[in-house]
Amino acid sequence: MYSEIARARGLEVSYGGRVVWSDANFDIQRGEFVAVIGPNGAGKTTLFRLLLGLLRPNGGSLNVFGAPPRRGNPKIGYVPQSHVVDKDTNVEAVQLVRLGYAGNRWIPNLTPGRFRAEREATEEALRSVGATDLAKKSLGAMSGGELQRIFLAEALTGRPEILLLDEPLASLDLRRARELVDVVSDLVRTRDVATLLVAHDINPLIRRLDKVIYIANGRVATGLPEEVLTTDSLTALYGVPVEVLRDSRGNLVIVGGEDSHKDPQEAA
Repeated sequence: MYSEIARARGLEVSYGGRVVWSDANFDIQRGEFVAVIGPNGAGKTTLFRLLLGLLRPNGGSLNVFGAPPRRGNPKIGYVPQSHVVDKDTNVEAVQLVRLGYAGNRWIPNLTPGRFRAEREATEEALRSVGATDLAKKSLGAMSGGELQRIFLAEALTGRPEILLLDEPLASLDLRRARELVDVVSDLVRTRDVATLLVAHDINPLIRRLDKVIYIANGRVATGLPEEVLTTDSLTALYGVPVEVLRDSRGNLVIVGGEDSHKDPQEAA
């Protein structure tokens, strides 16, 4: 079992003949909670596409579990950014979570051993995200915070070794966002699963993080939060003056550094 989940050296990615970002160097270790931060269109989701084997780098190297990334790796649990759930949807949460184990097959394997393993994995996943009481609730009747727990549970049923969570806090208020961050952080510790979470706002995350990957202006900075989220570090990253301040509640405020470099895949 690898202690190092992913490694990038001199990584560069382009889209439509234009470089999105380059010269990225990072290591992701088992049991690390990592925030992927940066302005809209900077290339945060592009990083996930690389790790999932959906894009190939055009420079440098990227290994996941000691080998180049490949599509459909069962060791990776992925929760994409966009989940459209109609209010009239009557699918129960437990049915959706079960799909994570069944491999998205609507026709289940009904052998006794498989059925028992599927049920136990589904129950464990719901329990691990504090959503046991939501099992029979329809998806259409759920709040944003409840839905995010169910999507997370679905990704956990296969017992992944790395979780990729794309903007799970986007539709949540600050209290709900912090609650979800606590759930994710507890999973990182108890399951020893490396987790990368894309977000725009660092504040709900910062007290729980091990590492930050900050993407802006075609560049990538990686390190401890106190190393990356500084005036000097972000000024160097953006190439223009940036100030990192704290407000009266202790929240970080990043002033300046609007990024003109957009990733066409994310802006579309």
